[in-house]
Amino acid sequence: MEYKRLPQISQITADCRACLSVYIGAVCGKLETITMNDEAIDSELNDRTIRIIMIPFFGVVIPNVTGMIDNGAFAAGPLIASYLYFILIAFAIWHGNRYLLFRLRLRFSWLSQPVYKVVALIVSNLFYTVPVSVGLMTMWYVFALGVPADWNVLFTATALCVICVVFITHTYETVFLIRSWESDKTRSESLERAKAQAELEALKNQIDPHFMFNSLNTLSHLIETEPAKARLFADDLAEVYRYILRNKERDLVLWNEEITFAEQYFSLLRIRFGEGVRLQVERGAAERDDLLLPPISLQVLLENAIKHNDFSPKRPLTVSVELLGSSAVVSNGVRRKRTPVPSSGIGLANLNERYRLITRKDITVEQDGERFRVTLPLLSAL
Repeated sequence: MEYKRLPQISQITADCRACLSVYIGAVCGKLETITMNDEAIDSELNDRTIRIIMIPFFGVVIPNVTGMIDNGAFAAGPLIASYLYFILIAFAIWHGNRYLLFRLRLRFSWLSQPVYKVVALIVSNLFYTVPVSVGLMTMWYVFALGVPADWNVLFTATALCVICVVFITHTYETVFLIRSWESDKTRSESLERAKAQAELEALKNQIDPHFMFNSLNTLSHLIETEPAKARLFADDLAEVYRYILRNKERDLVLWNEEITFAEQYFSLLRIRFGEGVRLQVERGAAERDDLLLPPISLQVLLENAIKHNDFSPKRPLTVSVELLGSSAVVSNGVRRKRTPVPSSGIGLANLNERYRLITRKDITVEQDGERFRVTLPLLSAL
């Protein structure tokens, strides 16, 4: 199809120059004529670079593919003005559908209203894209070319616009769904971390009263029966409690520090029970400084062994601590007391829960009738 240059083309050129200034201002962020708050949109989805590239692309490609612009029929100036006009059409179609898309996102949800969402997107795309495309391209024929509109070409161009809009809308929605999924995942992980931290703090706070309750009971007993040992016990208790306070806020401590603390704590037990209790630490285990575990773990196991087993100087209770690979095994013989000691239920359950929250691993408790074993997973400090 051949087109002749008409007097109206100069007016169209001037109009297109004005449109170009509007477009450049919008691209540079100096002027946005869409009624929705673009700052809020950009904070949700930064698509400015895509718009800068794709709007001119569609404004040039669609009129060339459909034959609406004959590049040989215009001089350089009017040809540039013609392309600017179609870029303006692409701008209006893109931003109008973008505005509707964001409005519909606030109105319909994919999770609760998927059918309404699809119908609303299709209807809004068609009822906006078709009239705008047909209207602006008809104006192109009438005012720029001075000829009646070619409806076959208009139909093809409008169909291409609708297809492009559907594809771009699908892309936007896909990006929104991915962003929403990532946001929900991040929010869920943050809530889980906060919940785990709260649970961990609650478990840590249970250590102090539990330890103090048993220690004060022991001290009270020694004051009545052996005052000299009571003073020694109080001094050692101060050292042990200093370790607890120093490490209460820490999630992990070095293995050799925990072994040293366990030996100090066991000295308290020896003051009270004498030769009735013994502690065997594997040779070389106390020297390891490349392993980590939650603080006060060994004290819980030592206390548990003393609390639930019968012993005497003639039949001492021996608690063994050894390293097996990347785990520590604390074991003792099983000699249940005839009169069970009331339990607060904190002990091993507290230890296991702290282990799970800090290391994401569980302790292993085994009993074969003769020995009671607890395996503590250790973490590498390197």
